[in-house]
Amino acid sequence: QVQLVESGGGFVQAGGSLRLSCTASGRTFSRFVMGWFRQAPGKEREFVAAISSSGGVTYYTDRVKGRVTISRDNAKNTVYLQMNSLKPEDTAVYYCAAGMRVSPITTHYDYWGQGTQVTVSS
Repeated sequence: QVQLVESGGGFVQAGGSLRLSCTASGRTFSRFVMGWFRQAPGKEREFVAAISSSGGVTYYTDRVKGRVTISRDNAKNTVYLQMNSLKPEDTAVYYCAAGMRVSPITTHYDYWGQGTQVTVSS
């Protein structure tokens, strides 16, 4: 079992930056692929970024490519999402997830955090 806790969300103006963190319990964090997803009100949950267990492979949705960086620190059981040049359309609840493959598909992830709200004002 893995428990995931996100933090770092908040309110920011367009063009600003935020860094989200997701800390995992347990000693198996380094075995998992980690992903970030987001869900805006009335919309389906969508993929943002994923990173392989070693951190050597990353994958982004085209909507955030160039503005967002996913990274991880296996010694701290933590995955990060650095978001720059934020836009109002980035407003959503952001979730981290753990799975066994680098994938944009939600059902490929077995464990989910509770989410952290990101609000970007215009």
